[in-house]
Amino acid sequence: MVGQGFTEWRHVLRARPNFAQHYQPHLPSELGFYDLRLPETRALQADLAASHGIHAFCYYYYWFFGTKLLPRPLDEVVASGRPDFPFCICWANENWTRRWDRRDDDILIAQEHRSDDAARFIAAALPLFADSRYVRIRDCPLLLVYCASALPDAEGWLDVWRSEARAAGHPDLFLACVESIHQRPLDPRPLGFDAAVEFPRTGPARRS
Repeated sequence: MVGQGFTEWRHVLRARPNFAQHYQPHLPSELGFYDLRLPETRALQADLAASHGIHAFCYYYYWFFGTKLLPRPLDEVVASGRPDFPFCICWANENWTRRWDRRDDDILIAQEHRSDDAARFIAAALPLFADSRYVRIRDCPLLLVYCASALPDAEGWLDVWRSEARAAGHPDLFLACVESIHQRPLDPRPLGFDAAVEFPRTGPARRS
């Protein structure tokens, strides 16, 4: 059942072995059944990541024509200044569905990419780029887009983003498209991106 208080930990606990010596369910080790709403958990995650040579976190940014979903962990990281660990965002610009129940056709919020969303999205993201912890490449804030092919006019959108970033005092943006189940490997430059990022072809996970 999915409803109030649902997290994917419920699915973890329901896993059962399918064959001899199949280790299921996999139970969490260092962090336990963590809750990203807790600052202590976020601090422990950063410490664990740093101890394993991870440089930064990339947060999924669920922005739907002005509405944000699951914003609390990132909002609190920015507001508190903790943990002191680099981060960037990846705009998960696809439909919000019940994928966790294998119901991709059950759309909860559609990602419509409206004509004025290029300017509205970058206006929402600019305060994040101003954070001293935000990941920069050649002094340019790094912004990932999960499904570049969904943008109705990628070059036009990216031009707006770059222009607004420069107006805010940044040299430029470093823009990367994600090679995922929705975006096969391609040369990112004709679309206006600086790079492509490899990604396991499973689609973004919904975690709370």
